Amino acid sequence: MSSNRPPRLGIVGLGNIGHHHATRLVEQDADLVGGVDIAEPARERFEAEFGVTAYDDATDLYDVADAVIVTTPNRFHEEYAVSALDAGLDVLLEKPLAHSLESAERIVAAAKESEGFCMVGFNNRFSNPVEIIKHAQREDRFGDVNHIEANYVRRRGVPGRGSWFTNKEVAGGGSLIDIGVHAIDLALYFLDFPELAEVTGTTRSQFGGRDDYAFVEMWGNDTGPEGFNVDDSASAFIRCANGTTISLEVAWAANRPTNDEFFVRGTEAGAHFDRASQDLTFYGTGTGGANHLTDTDIDTRTTDTHQAEQAMFVDAVRAGEAPGRNTIDEGLAVQRVIDAIYRSSESGKAVQLTDE
Repeated sequence: MSSNRPPRLGIVGLGNIGHHHATRLVEQDADLVGGVDIAEPARERFEAEFGVTAYDDATDLYDVADAVIVTTPNRFHEEYAVSALDAGLDVLLEKPLAHSLESAERIVAAAKESEGFCMVGFNNRFSNPVEIIKHAQREDRFGDVNHIEANYVRRRGVPGRGSWFTNKEVAGGGSLIDIGVHAIDLALYFLDFPELAEVTGTTRSQFGGRDDYAFVEMWGNDTGPEGFNVDDSASAFIRCANGTTISLEVAWAANRPTNDEFFVRGTEAGAHFDRASQDLTFYGTGTGGANHLTDTDIDTRTTDTHQAEQAMFVDAVRAGEAPGRNTIDEGLAVQRVIDAIYRSSESGKAVQLTDE
């Protein structure tokens, strides 16, 4: 759009993450004009909370909006993202890009034919520690970054069994596609999204399907093990065409402490980022005076990553230009890794990606 008025935005999918986005959107220089959901209670709740119309047909929202944020379950990302793009709207699509690689590819094809653009919701890129790591990379403080250790492990954190998160048909997978997608995205982001070469991975389902699954707290309501048919952990090794590598550990449940840590390993220095605590440390060496090692703790402010992500999206909608960050092609690269890990686990063999 090219206008001085605030862009008109809508939310597609009025569950918890939709409300999360709407709450932050009203704080932006944007005009929240409506929402879409197939469930009447969700529409009524949205209208009562935000004072705008909620529709059961997305085309009604498209008629009054310049852009939409899609927060539906994964399986429905394609339906709404493609229809919005076909209508010429800009789209902020929550992660992952889709529930399957084939669906993701169709979204990418629609985006390339649309007058609008599609930005993918990898909000962790907007945390201040990640911004600082990327700034240090641009200043060449790490030298050649050659390996990333990426972890997103919960001791007990299976979502409510029986929810769409634990339904393979709707979600496309379990822990890997839900939280592993964040770890994969940050790892590839730290490596500047190199060409992918080979993926070896194993997924497991060891906890969510048990009658005696013990937990202290759970997101959502639990209907028991019969509502669980996805993976609850994954381990993978990703090799890129330029020789850089990623080791990945993901779990909704594991008999070990939680771990949200990322290690950036370069030839001149390294970094440790704890996504949960937002702690950031740089590691270096020197020979001045005497051989020595340096550990530098970086203190910074915390930031609302979804709000920062939205600000970039709203600015891009206003300018009528797709942002150069969180691009749909990057989202597709992440989806290819997820798909390759599932295929590798199923076949028991490494999956080659260079020629795909």
